[in-house]
Amino acid sequence: MDELTATHRGSLEPAQPLITLQKVNKVYETGGVRFTALHDVNLEVKSGEFVGLIGKSGSGKTTLINMITGIDHLTSGEIWIDGTPIHTLNENKMAIWRGHTIGVVFQFFQLLPTLTAIENVMLPMDFCNIHERADRAAVALHYLEQVEMADHAYKLPTELSGGQQQRVAIARALANDPPLIVADEPTGNLDSKTADAVFTLFEQLVEGGKTIVMVTHDNDLARRVTRSLHVADGRITGDVKAH
Repeated sequence: MDELTATHRGSLEPAQPLITLQKVNKVYETGGVRFTALHDVNLEVKSGEFVGLIGKSGSGKTTLINMITGIDHLTSGEIWIDGTPIHTLNENKMAIWRGHTIGVVFQFFQLLPTLTAIENVMLPMDFCNIHERADRAAVALHYLEQVEMADHAYKLPTELSGGQQQRVAIARALANDPPLIVADEPTGNLDSKTADAVFTLFEQLVEGGKTIVMVTHDNDLARRVTRSLHVADGRITGDVKAH
């Protein structure tokens, strides 16, 4: 087979999933009592998908999110994110990898209260030493513009509404241009109108090429994702793609 044919055939091979979980188990031990939070979870997520994790409290959704982000360690199995076997990384390597690969959005924003909006967005750049130091403010302002918060760049979190704080948190998650955004109940602390606006922003990010995995209890918003994963008793019990 000549080189041209080999190259052409190689280009036809399907892209590797952005996220792969293989037989992932998570067991917690408290006071000598074992609790299995995840049971043999297998999952693949492709680039550009908008995945909603849906299930009751205690079903394993947040544990699954914590496995994908490397915030918590699996008990057994394998997790590959963007080609990296994160189950093999130590704490230092995990922190560096996470800073480059994943943007995390929390329910309660988690902005540092003594820093302005623009300083909060610059934090991931400082941590991972991305962009020249002199350029970071301009880059942060660009992401604040994306979430319509540039006019509030120099305000402290206490001067912003909940929806505004969540927009800043999303800008912070985008700061290092990661391929994956993981959000744990990002609209759970917002009124319905503000939640809809934040969700619309997520849809725009997916249209722009981001991959998003989001935990939500909001059934109306869950209907708008491109793929719904139903979680119960530590297992993925349903996998529905939008038509």
